[in-house]
Amino acid sequence: MTILVIDDEAHIRRVLKVLLQTQNYHVIEAATGADGLVQTFAAAPDCVLLDIGLPDISGFDVLQSIRRQSSVPVIMLTIREAEQDKVRALDMGADDYVSKPFGARELLARIRVALRHRVHTTPPTVMRIGRLTLDFGRRWIERDGQPVHLTPIEYALLQELATNAGRVLTHQHLLRKVWGPMSEDTDAHYLRIYVGHLRKKIEQDPTRPRLILTEPGVGYRMMAPEDCAEVSDKDSSPSPDP
Repeated sequence: MTILVIDDEAHIRRVLKVLLQTQNYHVIEAATGADGLVQTFAAAPDCVLLDIGLPDISGFDVLQSIRRQSSVPVIMLTIREAEQDKVRALDMGADDYVSKPFGARELLARIRVALRHRVHTTPPTVMRIGRLTLDFGRRWIERDGQPVHLTPIEYALLQELATNAGRVLTHQHLLRKVWGPMSEDTDAHYLRIYVGHLRKKIEQDPTRPRLILTEPGVGYRMMAPEDCAEVSDKDSSPSPDP
C-alpha cells in the first residue's frame, strides 16, 4: 500500500519513510500543501499523513480540498498542545491524528486502523473487543459470557464507539450521533456522565479504563479489537494486594 507524507520538515519525512518502509509500505513525499494535493490526486495513495503546519497553505485547507474529492484516510500530524486543532481536523473529516513527537508503534497502529476502515465500509454484525462480545444484529452485549444490560442511550453510545473502534470520535460527533442533530449545544459533561455509566458496566476497573479511552479535550476512542490481547492478559492477572 502507498502512503503519502505531507510535511515540510525534511527530517520528519526521512524518519517516517524509513519507519513505513520497514512495514512494506510504499512512501511518497510532499513538502508543501500544494504539492501534497497534486500527489494525492495523481498517485491515489491508500493513506495520507498530513501535517497541520505547512509553509504555503494550512493543513486544514489541504484536508478540506481532499475531502471534496476523496475519502482516502487522512491522519493529521499535530503538536501535542493543539487540542482545538485536533477537534477541528476530526470534525472536518480527518480519520485520526497523531501528536508530535509520536511513537512508532502508535503511529503504525493508527495507520492500520485507518486502512481497515477504508477496506471495510460495512461494520461487522458481531464484534469481539477484549472480553466483550457485541452482537449488533440481536442488540445483545456480553462480558465474559454474561449479559450486559444497557439503556438505549448507553447502547447507542457503545455501538458508535465500537463500530469506529481505534478511531477518535469528538464530543460533538458522539453527541450528534447518539442524541441527534439538535444536540449541538449540549454540554460535553452530559456525554462524560454516560461514558462513566458505560465504563462501570463493561470495564474491569472503571477507574482505569482500558476499552473506552479518553482523548483529553477532544473525545473518546474505543480500543481496536486487535489491540486488546495485552489488555485481556492484564485484566485476567491477579490484582496486587492493597
